[in-house]
Amino acid sequence: MAKAEKAQIAKAPPKAAGKDKAAPKEAAAPPSRPKAAGKVPPRLFERFRKVVIPALIRERGYANPFQVPRVEKVVVNMGVGEGKDNAKVLDFATADLTAITGQRPVITRAKKSIANFKLRAGVPIGAKVTLRGARMYEFLDRLVNVALPRVRDFRGVSPKAFDGRGNFALGLKEQLIFPEIVYDKVDKMRGMDVIVVTSARTDEEAKALLTQLGMPFRE
Repeated sequence: MAKAEKAQIAKAPPKAAGKDKAAPKEAAAPPSRPKAAGKVPPRLFERFRKVVIPALIRERGYANPFQVPRVEKVVVNMGVGEGKDNAKVLDFATADLTAITGQRPVITRAKKSIANFKLRAGVPIGAKVTLRGARMYEFLDRLVNVALPRVRDFRGVSPKAFDGRGNFALGLKEQLIFPEIVYDKVDKMRGMDVIVVTSARTDEEAKALLTQLGMPFRE
């Protein structure tokens, strides 16, 4: 072998083990986690941005869009008093709330003992869900346009259910008004409370906001 060829071989970097075989393809990056409510903005949020804000600015005389009150969160609470005696009842309640809201609820527990009700502190007595963002708007949209019209003899919600600080409370007698609930899987009719928390400073502002969002107030 010529000296030039030997020098060229000496300079060449050593081959890594297995390099002569076909290099394995790089592992594909895991897909990005989808957003909770999808990539399409909720219909009610689009209505708030394009219709409600300009309407409230004209109606209430706000100086800029940032003064317009907004819905900050929606709390859905379901009381399950019999949960202290039968834990399986809580499973049905949490399943119903999960189907209605699209979010897993948290279990609420008694804060103190009450002898007359045979209640001890720490016993599970209900479940609740706090909705914000896209899920909040989607829930309000279904509540206003689908669930409430299915209430028997519905004549509108009470305009007096405000708390004096711009928050609205609504009581529902049964969960079957939501189309997500399958009748055959319901063990018992349960009511729930829906609390709409807004950034409004007065009840009048909050009512104007919810009216524009489609809340059917009773005349």
